Amino acid sequence: MKPNLAIRMAWRLVWQIVLSSILAIITFYFSIIVLERMTRNNDIHRTFFKKLYDMFGETPLLIFGVFVLFTVYMVIFNWRRFSYYDQLSRSVEHISKGHFNDLIPVKQNNEVSYLADNLNSLVLELKRSLDEERKAEQTKNELITNVSHDLRTPLTSIIGYLGLIEQDRYRDEVELRHYVQIAYSKAERLNVLIHDLFEYTRMRHDVIPLNKQAFNLVEMMNQLLVHYRLSLESAKMKGKLISNVGELTLMADPDKLVRVFENLLSNAITYGYTGGKVEIYLNQYEESAVVDIVNYGEAIPAADLPHLFDRFYRVDKSRAENGGGTGLGLAIAKGLVEKHGGSISVTSDGDSTNFRVRLPLS
Repeated sequence: MKPNLAIRMAWRLVWQIVLSSILAIITFYFSIIVLERMTRNNDIHRTFFKKLYDMFGETPLLIFGVFVLFTVYMVIFNWRRFSYYDQLSRSVEHISKGHFNDLIPVKQNNEVSYLADNLNSLVLELKRSLDEERKAEQTKNELITNVSHDLRTPLTSIIGYLGLIEQDRYRDEVELRHYVQIAYSKAERLNVLIHDLFEYTRMRHDVIPLNKQAFNLVEMMNQLLVHYRLSLESAKMKGKLISNVGELTLMADPDKLVRVFENLLSNAITYGYTGGKVEIYLNQYEESAVVDIVNYGEAIPAADLPHLFDRFYRVDKSRAENGGGTGLGLAIAKGLVEKHGGSISVTSDGDSTNFRVRLPLS
């Protein structure tokens, strides 16, 4: 903790005044002795100093001499500080022109160095704020670009197929129904994207209310597997729940957490179908419930793992129109888990991909 600068400056000033006064008196005293010896055998010098004594008087001359010497000593003691003030001023002027990578040198151990240190902290904070502002602007531009692309792709297909129908450019009713089915599926995709965008925006602005209630997480995951039974069978996969406890009671919003686990389970089915199974592990570690959703399909590249929960980030293999999601699901899942005070992570190797969700127990 830094000392009180006002007290420090006051003590420093008192110390300088006292020391300067003592040195001035001593210096003046020895100067008089030296001058008396110099003028003892010199009539001109003796006459000159006698006239000074006669003109000003002995006491005022003594006071004047001590004051001059006191001023000289005070300037000497503060000269380094005056130079540092000048350097500080030039450094601040240099930084004010936008050179935020240059900091003010901290050389002395006094109140001026504390000022320089505080100014450096201010500059670093300002630089951090500017960097965050630039990053936010870049993120906003990327968001607009990604949203425009993802909205335009299904919308173009809808307009195209409805245009064919409107122009009667189909051979028979079978082809007509085929065009309608494609337009409908694209419209559904568009609806999912808009819903995810709305949910993501609400989550980012922290306006999603949590309707917390006590429920059994083990029972929820069992129901989720039943709900996804047909999806698992269609992908020729098997789902299995493995738990070493019969009950894990959470005080949370079950609807929001169902959204999280539905997203993770859906991803496991979509991208891990080659492994033939999805396993859900439920465990309790200390005061937390831990859910591991593991699939045994193709591994996620290591370069993609750190960005998997970024909004609109999709691994290359999921870019395909039929298999790719909106790129917001995992970002929304992470936001909902963190809103509950938990955490979500992912690991992937050649054998399996594991999404782990840790939630505090009630």
